[in-house]
Amino acid sequence: MERTIIKLCYRKIIDSTAQKPWDKFVLADSYAEFLLQSQMYNQEKKYTAFSEMINNVPNADKLHFLTGTAVTGYLKQLNGTVPDIVNSMGKLFLPFKNFRFEIINSDTKNKALHKVAINFYSEPLVWHATIGNQLLVSVNGAQQNENDEVLTETFSLQPFVSIYSISQIK
Repeated sequence: MERTIIKLCYRKIIDSTAQKPWDKFVLADSYAEFLLQSQMYNQEKKYTAFSEMINNVPNADKLHFLTGTAVTGYLKQLNGTVPDIVNSMGKLFLPFKNFRFEIINSDTKNKALHKVAINFYSEPLVWHATIGNQLLVSVNGAQQNENDEVLTETFSLQPFVSIYSISQIK
């Protein structure tokens, strides 16, 4: 029996309009780290905008990674579950191990311009069916229960969620 395995990517964008406490902490700490790390790439204080540093300073693209170190503790708080993506019962369910932090915009003189994204890459899922606008999936390798049933999740694809990869396994 052939199975379709998919991985999803959720791009969580956080900016000054953030309302959730977790988002606000990520934004504040990543901005503080950006200010600290950008000093190395802007010693003459010639640039204030992140985009100016990227366009004019060699290796300034490392600021994504360097700034991202400030949020790893917050990511551990998620206990390996992608935030915001809920199943049809309203519960978080999507497991992840890999992520990528990215600075979308920032400015050393204006905290309100700081905007970041965290791309969460799900663990492999078995895609069983599409029912209307919802996907029926199970975590790849999910254990069967005592009745030989595989537990599944049903959820809607929403903005900023996409199928990142797909493969067929026999």
